[in-house]
Amino acid sequence: MNQTAIARSWVEHANDHGDFPLQNLPLGIFSRPGEARRCGVAIGDAILDLETVLAAGLLDGPARTAVEATRGGALNDFFALGRGPRMALRERLQVLLGEHSEHQAELKAALHPASECQMHLPARVGDYTDFYVGIQHATNVGKLFRPDSPLLPNYKYVPIGYHGRASTLRPSGTEVRRPNGQTLPAGHTEPVFGPCAKLDYELELGIWIGQGNEMGDSIPVAEAGEHIAGLCLLNDWSARDIQAWEYQPLGPFLSKSFITSVSPWVVTAEALAPFRCAQPARAEGDPQPLAYLFDADDQASGAFDIELEVLLWTARMRDEGLPAHCLTLSNSRSMYWTAAQLVAHHSVNGCQLQPGDLFGSGTLSGEGPGSFGSLLEITEGGKQPVHLSSGEVRTFLQDGDEIILRARCTREGVASIGFGECRGTVRAAR
Repeated sequence: MNQTAIARSWVEHANDHGDFPLQNLPLGIFSRPGEARRCGVAIGDAILDLETVLAAGLLDGPARTAVEATRGGALNDFFALGRGPRMALRERLQVLLGEHSEHQAELKAALHPASECQMHLPARVGDYTDFYVGIQHATNVGKLFRPDSPLLPNYKYVPIGYHGRASTLRPSGTEVRRPNGQTLPAGHTEPVFGPCAKLDYELELGIWIGQGNEMGDSIPVAEAGEHIAGLCLLNDWSARDIQAWEYQPLGPFLSKSFITSVSPWVVTAEALAPFRCAQPARAEGDPQPLAYLFDADDQASGAFDIELEVLLWTARMRDEGLPAHCLTLSNSRSMYWTAAQLVAHHSVNGCQLQPGDLFGSGTLSGEGPGSFGSLLEITEGGKQPVHLSSGEVRTFLQDGDEIILRARCTREGVASIGFGECRGTVRAAR
């Protein structure tokens, strides 16, 4: 069933909804007060409880198998099923929730207001890998430290990444505790210990792995798209002063591992299909990807056109009733490598990927001011403060500040879909 086959839903608030119309149907794990976690689908301002739909006898075949695999409060087994059952469930739900559905009365009991539900991480994440594929971000940050050579020689040949800390992945809304660690203050020759003074956000996409591979095997780039279950928003919170002291020679450690925030809804590969686009052409003189990373079809349609936004809402702004300040408007087309290339590269050495693994794209910045995906870039390392409507200024985040990530896919003639929000409020160090 194509993306526009069913234009409207009998769930009235879903029609023309900014994030979750009938054409989206992202999956997530939710709970109601006093009840166990289970899988739901976002539709407008509500969550459709799939366990209730199953119990009503409205699912069979692969769609039923798909919902049965969501039991246990995580989507890992569902991800492992691959594309077929996922598509079957999507197509059945579009019929059930479509405006001509014959099962409206039965399904109303399965709808819960999203405001009354708690969202959880979609899956049990065994491994989390953070990449660095936003070339504008890499260039902007590189210029701060290496003005004459911002990108290292390997950047355009190999997707750069590092293994993150899965145990501190948290769903949107979880408070962000300012981390403690070692820093080297300007003019000092020895480090001091204490709270991070340069706390930052990073605007990223999360990539959920569906079917994995056996250890020793690799996933060809031409097949890698079949191993991607969907996308989400991801905020890779960063302690810049701790990072500056610790990152050489092995890269980030405590500066990144204290929390990573993830939006709770998995926007499936099928919902995103109308918003695929060609991978942007590489600059003249850039090398073509090595053979194991190159596939003509992936280059023609393996990128995503996703509008990205970052908002800052300080405690004073909330108290004074002021709206959040827009820090960033960017787009996922700034990815130098496609999601399929990341999967192919990660597995090419025989590394085992498993259902529910999560990749971070790396910070996705645009080319000019107003499109940078971190305060490190926006303020040029703290030299150019951001001025807010409340009269406050920021170079890095202060206690009480809330960062809100949003994403939207739009295309003429196609219903727009969104990702929901990824929020986090900074709290003082312990």
